[in-house]
Amino acid sequence: MKEQVVIESFTLDHTKVKAPYVRLIECTNGPVGDVVSNFDIRLTQPNEMFIPTAGMHTLEHLLALTLRPRIQGYLDCSPFGCRTGFHLLAFGQHSAHEVAVALKEALEEIVQMSWEDVPGTKEKECGNYRDHSLFCAQEYAKLVLEQGISEDPYERILVK
Repeated sequence: MKEQVVIESFTLDHTKVKAPYVRLIECTNGPVGDVVSNFDIRLTQPNEMFIPTAGMHTLEHLLALTLRPRIQGYLDCSPFGCRTGFHLLAFGQHSAHEVAVALKEALEEIVQMSWEDVPGTKEKECGNYRDHSLFCAQEYAKLVLEQGISEDPYERILVK
């Protein structure tokens, strides 16, 4: 009999969460003792708003640049296919509060950037280098900052 696979994000009631937020999905212990923290970084309200592809792509590049120095053990920040946010992976145990503060600081930095600051936008550096929009990325960063980032997915507990 085949074991049933449970995908945590598909068990989340997307109608109950209140974006923008940072949610710790889980801390996983690897086979040699490493701990990996997995976060749901939700920038827009599911099923109500999504980030256009070019803006999401540019945010992906900029968050890789701006979150890496702010989160010890940073591994990856990958966009959700639904374009409402990102998965963030990092070695070690981190709190939603810690990641939300780092995200707020990163978005504040992003809204001040110029095109020259965006990494990986040349053909040899990116698999879809023509599909970027700094303007869109910055507009969504501003929107998230205006709404505030919660460290809880169900209650608006905003980080300062």
